[in-house]
Amino acid sequence: MIEEAILAGGCFWCVEAIFKDVIGISSVESGYIGGNIAHPDYKQVCQGTTGHAEAIRLSFDPEKIRYADILDIFFNIHDATQLNQQGADVGTQYRSAIFTLNKQQEHEAQDAVVRAQAHNKKPVVTTIESSSTFYPAESYHQDYFEKQGSSNAYCVTVIAPKLAKFRKSYAARLKNKSSS
Repeated sequence: MIEEAILAGGCFWCVEAIFKDVIGISSVESGYIGGNIAHPDYKQVCQGTTGHAEAIRLSFDPEKIRYADILDIFFNIHDATQLNQQGADVGTQYRSAIFTLNKQQEHEAQDAVVRAQAHNKKPVVTTIESSSTFYPAESYHQDYFEKQGSSNAYCVTVIAPKLAKFRKSYAARLKNKSSS
């Protein structure tokens, strides 16, 4: 039985690119969640006034990867101690958040925050929020790094090094082990 997880850890292009590589993840979709307007678009979310976060919704097979493992990867691929920011991306739309879909995910998210805090000297500011409507991002945002990564300066300087580090650290969890 396939399950879903929704995570926000800064720019969705980066988070999407990382999770697409992971064994047990069958799909990753970029989108917006947690805000106060219906059907937001990228321009609206970038203004930082909608309350929405850039996020990913992923489908996974819990027999191949546990939700707790997904959360541990999540905490290892972004700085959960930066409030409403990841690197140069600043605003509530770039917050660190776990959007839980049920009580079990909520409990596991709380445990993951405790594990993450044990590895950080600064306070972990990741919020645990009840899932609301997830609005898929515009089609040009889907698979963005795969399609545009080599021609976009942000992708080359920010995402590519992060993805390379992830692939090296998590080689055993990658779908295509030759990409490590």
